[in-house]
Amino acid sequence: MKKKPQRSCVSCRTVRDKSDLLRVVMTPEGDVVYDPTGKLAGRGAYLCRNEECITQELKKAARLSKGLKKPLTEDEIKALAKSLMESIKES
Repeated sequence: MKKKPQRSCVSCRTVRDKSDLLRVVMTPEGDVVYDPTGKLAGRGAYLCRNEECITQELKKAARLSKGLKKPLTEDEIKALAKSLMESIKES
């Protein structure tokens, strides 16, 4: 039986299955985007699929910035918040 990959949420630090988390990735071009497939090339960070973790982290974006090794701009944070909230509403 195969093990499921585990990742931790950058906001609450809870370890969960990779498929249970939302992946945010910094692409090789330097763009920060939500990765619904979990397979985009680049440095990734993970957030829980609940509104609390997303809003709490995107208020400061400190841990997310550290995980991606890139300071996030206000526009990047707003775009991420919009796409992440849409994804949890679809689920």
